[in-house]
Amino acid sequence: MQKLALAIPAVVIVGALGLSSLFVVDEREQALVLQFGQVKEIKTTPGLGFKIPFVQTVRTYEDRILSLTTRPLEVTPLDDRRLVVDAFARWRITDVVKFHTATRGRGEPWAQQQLDNIITAQIREVLGGVPSTAVLSDDRIGLMVKIRDQAREEAKDLGVEVIDVRLTRTDLPDQNLEATYARMRAEREREAADEIARGNEAAQRIRASADRTRTELTSDAQRQAEIVRGEAQAQANKIYADAYSKDPSFFAFTRQLDFYAKALKSDSSRIVVKPDSLYFDYDRFLKSLGTSAATDAGTTASAGSPPATGSTQAP
Repeated sequence: MQKLALAIPAVVIVGALGLSSLFVVDEREQALVLQFGQVKEIKTTPGLGFKIPFVQTVRTYEDRILSLTTRPLEVTPLDDRRLVVDAFARWRITDVVKFHTATRGRGEPWAQQQLDNIITAQIREVLGGVPSTAVLSDDRIGLMVKIRDQAREEAKDLGVEVIDVRLTRTDLPDQNLEATYARMRAEREREAADEIARGNEAAQRIRASADRTRTELTSDAQRQAEIVRGEAQAQANKIYADAYSKDPSFFAFTRQLDFYAKALKSDSSRIVVKPDSLYFDYDRFLKSLGTSAATDAGTTASAGSPPATGSTQAP
C-alpha cells in the first residue's frame, strides 16, 4: 500500500510533465520554441509539438493575411492643394524569427503601429510628388503600386511582407471644402452664362434670318400682287376701252349710273350743284325711266335754291 501511495503522485507528476511538454500549433498559426529567450525551434506546420517543460516556452504568431487601416493624414501634392488621405493595407508575417526579434516579443499590435508609420510615410512621399488631379482621379493604381513597393522594401526588416495597399479616401479638408464648392459653383455659373449667351446669340441670328426671310417673302408677294393687280386693271381698262369704242353713249350712260349709285348711296346724301351742272345732263333720262327720285330732286333744286345753285337729296 505504501508503494501504491508513492506511485500515484509519481504518475501524476510524470503525466503533468508529459502534458506540459506538449503544445498544439493551429493551422492559422506558426510557433517558436524559446529557451531563455533564444529560438530553439520553428514550428510552421499544424499539429503537436514538444518542448522541455519549465525550460522552454512557446510563442505563437499569426500565419494568416492581416489587415491594417492607416490613420487619416493630410498630404500636400505638387499644386499645394491639401488632401486628407487614408489607406487600407494587407500584410503577413513571412519570417517569424526576424519578426520575433524585431518586435522583441511584443507581437502583431506593435508591428501594426510600425507598419502604419511606414505606409503613411510612403503615402506622403509618393502623393507629394504628383498633382492633386492625379490623386483624385479614378486611375491611381500606379500610385498605390508605388506606395506598396516602397513600403514592402522597408517592412522587410520586420520580417513581414506588405501584400497590397489601397487608398480608401482622398478628400479635401473640411476648411477647404466650402471654398472649393464655391469655386466649382462659380465655374459652373460662368459656363452656364457662356452657354446662355451663345444660345441668345444663336436665337438672335435665327430671328434675324426669319425676319429677313419674312420681309423678302412679303415683298415678293406684294410685288406679285401688284403685278397681277396691274395686269387685271389693264385688262379691265382694255375691256372698258373696247366697250367705249363700240358704243360711246352707252358707256357714258353706265358711267353716269355708277356715279349716281355712289353719290346717292346713303339716305342722308346731299349734293349741291349749279342748275346747269353736268349732273343734270341725264335728268331727262331719269324722267324717261319714271324715276321719281330724280324728278323730286330736280324740282327741289329749281324751287328752293337761288338761281346760281341747286341741291338734291337722296330719296
